[in-house]
Amino acid sequence: MFSGSIPALVTPFRDGAFDEKAFRRLVDWQIDNGSNALVPCGTTGEASTLSNAEHHRVIEVCIEQAAGRVPIIAGCGSNDTMNARLHMNFSRKTGAAAALCVAPYYNRPSQAGLIAHFSFLAENSALPIVLYNVPGRTVTDLLPETVCELVNRFPERIVGIKDASGDLSRVTDHRMGIEGTFCQLSGDDELALPFNAAGGVGCISVTANVAPKLCAEFQQACADNDLVKARELNDRLYPLHYAMFEDASPGPVKYALTRVHDWLTEDLRLPLTPCSAAARKAVDAALEHAGLA
Repeated sequence: MFSGSIPALVTPFRDGAFDEKAFRRLVDWQIDNGSNALVPCGTTGEASTLSNAEHHRVIEVCIEQAAGRVPIIAGCGSNDTMNARLHMNFSRKTGAAAALCVAPYYNRPSQAGLIAHFSFLAENSALPIVLYNVPGRTVTDLLPETVCELVNRFPERIVGIKDASGDLSRVTDHRMGIEGTFCQLSGDDELALPFNAAGGVGCISVTANVAPKLCAEFQQACADNDLVKARELNDRLYPLHYAMFEDASPGPVKYALTRVHDWLTEDLRLPLTPCSAAARKAVDAALEHAGLA
């Protein structure tokens, strides 16, 4: 259903407010440079700092600006099941192709709780779900047996996963434990090459915010089974993948974007602050290594 390079878009701010004009330009630039789909209101989009009204406006603008050129996977996750459903129903009515739903954070639900949460969403919204597992942020781990149970129970509703667990063995666990088609997307740029080799079909990427063309070319090389080209592109991007997390994300990627475009700012919302001098130095070096600066 989804594949290739899929940037988890930053949400541009200016003077504390959503910079809609800059976001529209960012959407166009991403599509023009080969991104295969777009994710607004994910972790990189600072969704946890947005009001519901802002959250919905960012999704609405993304869908409107993309104008059907690529599918939009709207960030709809919440640690409140009912709020996640609210986001999903809004996104479906607005024209999103799917909802990216993170495992509920802070509450620390059991595996039974995770099954109940995602089952409720699958049963109460017509929008397809891409699961999002990022234990380092949520302190909750969607275990492979839980993923397989959910997908086999709701094959028409739960269509993919963004896996940022860092455990590459799970690609095979999911592939072998799920009946039918299931879209596996890496949530870690630096692991995208081995992830795809194990059976993945793309990456929901932080780096693609800054290097959409290179990331799209890398994913296409993987899809073409051109290991030589994929490895060459991966080597160019590799330092950038790590530089994006030299400080609290999305601080480094917003700084990197100001190096690429003069119409974007570094503005973040508290409790996030601009990235450190050391992180800027790492970003600068990585951009140079990738041929982007």
